[in-house]
Amino acid sequence: MDVPPDLTSLLQDWSRGDKHAGDRLMRLVYQELKSLSAGRLRAHSGSVTLQATELINEAYLRLSSQSETEWQNRSHFFAIAATVMRRILLDRARHRHSAKRDRRLESEAPPDLQDMSANRAEQLLTLDMALEELAQLSPRQARVVELRYFGGLNIEETAVALDVSPATVKRDWNLARAWLLHKLPAEAF
Repeated sequence: MDVPPDLTSLLQDWSRGDKHAGDRLMRLVYQELKSLSAGRLRAHSGSVTLQATELINEAYLRLSSQSETEWQNRSHFFAIAATVMRRILLDRARHRHSAKRDRRLESEAPPDLQDMSANRAEQLLTLDMALEELAQLSPRQARVVELRYFGGLNIEETAVALDVSPATVKRDWNLARAWLLHKLPAEAF
């Protein structure tokens, strides 16, 4: 029976420039990334038709271009993957929003912008602005929301990624959610 390679070792090899380690790493984490991205897309109530595979492929391209990153461990990798997935969704929302606002564009949006409803694009942008405001008040709480909401990390994984206790993550999560629910319309979060 083959012993699965150590994820941390693969991450470290990849950060030192070993392309084969990056390929092996992606094969190992692909299903988990797909589950995370599918969960994020499901959270958008059907208004995003972007496929989990497309989100993973885009995330992989962005992650693989981060040659300067010194990967520490599994939690660090998934924390950065969560940030990348958030940025991909926000980029699409911004493009969708700008296409809606620009009267010079044709009445039908380009195919790559049709994957998100105008309403969901507006919700994501509103959520992002609220998260930016929360980050000014409590950077760790904003990071907890990003890791849990966009990255799909559980309490324990988030605690490892942030190097805090699970109790701290639970407290931050509850406070951040209450703050966001107060700030945002119900459908945005």
